[in-house]
Amino acid sequence: MHTNALIFPTNSAAKPPAKISAVNELTINWHVTEACNYRCQYCYAKWKDYPNPRELFHDRGRTRDLLIELFRYFQPTNTSNPLREELSWKALRLNLAGGEPSILGDRLLEIVQVAREVGFQLSIISNGSRLTRSMIKELAPHLTCLGISLDSADPTTNMEIGRALKSGKLLDLQELTANVHLARKINPLLTVKINTVVNLLNAGEDLSGLIQEIRPQRWKILRMLPIIDASLAISDEEFAAFVQKHRAFQSVQCVEDNQDMCESYLMVDPFGRFFQNHPSLTGGYQYSKPILSVGAGTAFSEMAFNSTSFQSRYTGELGESHEEV
Repeated sequence: MHTNALIFPTNSAAKPPAKISAVNELTINWHVTEACNYRCQYCYAKWKDYPNPRELFHDRGRTRDLLIELFRYFQPTNTSNPLREELSWKALRLNLAGGEPSILGDRLLEIVQVAREVGFQLSIISNGSRLTRSMIKELAPHLTCLGISLDSADPTTNMEIGRALKSGKLLDLQELTANVHLARKINPLLTVKINTVVNLLNAGEDLSGLIQEIRPQRWKILRMLPIIDASLAISDEEFAAFVQKHRAFQSVQCVEDNQDMCESYLMVDPFGRFFQNHPSLTGGYQYSKPILSVGAGTAFSEMAFNSTSFQSRYTGELGESHEEV
């Protein structure tokens, strides 16, 4: 891939308004597809085997329009965005999530190209199953952060969670580690992040060896969110014990309990709508009107977004958090 001149020139030297909380970057999480090749029991939705034909990523023109509209509204210099009255940011990052974004194959690489042309910094969160050497070589130069979802180093536990293909094939952790090291070699400025969802099946496991092998700059430890299915939910004590067991990695940990996740993420669904966790954490999701139908400003105004909780993720005030990437 190659990167053309930015559609939106940015002014990285722009200063925040006085007395406004400031972060280095604002992150928009675009869940590009609901499709996933894993079947994690705790997952907050029942993902499909193949992408829904109505998902926006299929349409190249509408994909580009969505990214342009999101960047236009949230770019740091847009002082008409009412969020600027509460928060200031220097850069805008698009985090590609799912489902599993890597199952899009070459289409994912095209989206990466467009996002970079529009002006986004870019990151991805993946289960790692399709992050081959060839894909890493294509992606790594364009990413500021590579996120991998890893819950266990034990094959039996991963199988019970659902972190396996239909064929029963599990993620090869040695191959993944080698590919992460390759990504760092290609892009020395790349940040590597691990996401771990603590649930009934892995709450007693010691992941120290795996973390030492991968050496992430950030390890996000999330408590299983019982939005759809509470069968693998854990107690406060079990979650605290998992965190305590891994205190040797406190300097890279970002710990999020259920309430920390509520209204603290800026999320777009596969159909181009903002969405947010229901405040009760048991009522599913709330959705805005389609962004391309009403504009990012109108759609975002329909959503609750707690800028204080978002900003606290960067300052270490959220749960047990440390600076987030």
